[in-house]
Amino acid sequence: MNRRHCAAAALTLVCALAVLTAPAQAFAAPAPPSPSHSPTGPQKKSLEEVRKEIEALYLKAEAATDAYNLAEEQTKKQSGEIVELAQAIVAGQAKIADLKSRAGAQAREQYRTGGLPPGAQMMLSDDPQMFMDGVNRVWQGQQAAKGVLGELTRTQEDLETYTKDASSNWKRLEANRLKQARAKKQINGQIAAAKKLESQLEKEERARLLELEQEAEYKAQTAWLGSGALKEINREASAHGKKAVAFATAQIGKPYVWGAEGPGSYDCSGLTSQAWAAAGRPIPRTSQEQWRQLPHIAIKDMRPGDLIIYHGDASHVGMYIGDGAIVHAPRPGRNVTLAGAGSMEILGVVRPDR
Repeated sequence: MNRRHCAAAALTLVCALAVLTAPAQAFAAPAPPSPSHSPTGPQKKSLEEVRKEIEALYLKAEAATDAYNLAEEQTKKQSGEIVELAQAIVAGQAKIADLKSRAGAQAREQYRTGGLPPGAQMMLSDDPQMFMDGVNRVWQGQQAAKGVLGELTRTQEDLETYTKDASSNWKRLEANRLKQARAKKQINGQIAAAKKLESQLEKEERARLLELEQEAEYKAQTAWLGSGALKEINREASAHGKKAVAFATAQIGKPYVWGAEGPGSYDCSGLTSQAWAAAGRPIPRTSQEQWRQLPHIAIKDMRPGDLIIYHGDASHVGMYIGDGAIVHAPRPGRNVTLAGAGSMEILGVVRPDR
């Protein structure tokens, strides 16, 4: 029995060493077999499977980041609108108080003169000139009274509109805050799950994981170049495009942080939006809005400074810099870097300065 146990243990050790040293495919080190588990139980995932799982988690986090960024942008806009409406409401209330004061003064004056305004009393005079002056003053008084009442009515209506708009904006603001909170929770969950998977790998496996990522990107880029996509792409950058490229490439080496838009860190659309803002052409904050709002162009017409939108949900963006390359902020745990323009699934291209 002891010999059989020793032989089984030795065989297990040899198999484990063979798997770990195999050049084509690396595996996480298997846990010691538990007495309660069969030797034919579930196997550890290969590094390629782990890579794909981590990639999927980061893609989900990136989509949620876009939702968070959009909600944050809308929240800022609505907060500003609410402040402006509050100021308009205060000004409107002050104006109404002034108009009521003027209307009250007119009423008190009429009361003091026995119900007849000074102009009406002058109309009772036998002096023709005083009569004409009285007619004039009565007409002016009536117009003034109408003006005060009309202005008071309009101001009250404006105040009601401002109040309704402020209430509506407040509801939208709260809804967007809830969207932000949900997106933030989802992002943190996806990133935590991806980091947990990566943290369970040995140092050598993490290095191999990075190599697998690079190999997958290289394979996709090679296929894209092989399709002839780059043959007709030879256009010069515009003056604004050159400035945007210069800004974006100057950020290489800075870390990816979701929701960040510089200067110390960026997410993918934070980098592209800030680069074009620096070039004097502000663009939407998120990759999905950049795809939705900016002019679309054909890949063959692409020039440096244009933005390449990736994945079916437009959740990633990079800036084309020429020679088949982009600069982009890849994902958490990675820095702003250069990559092949075809290293990810291309949805399309947009031009901020068309």
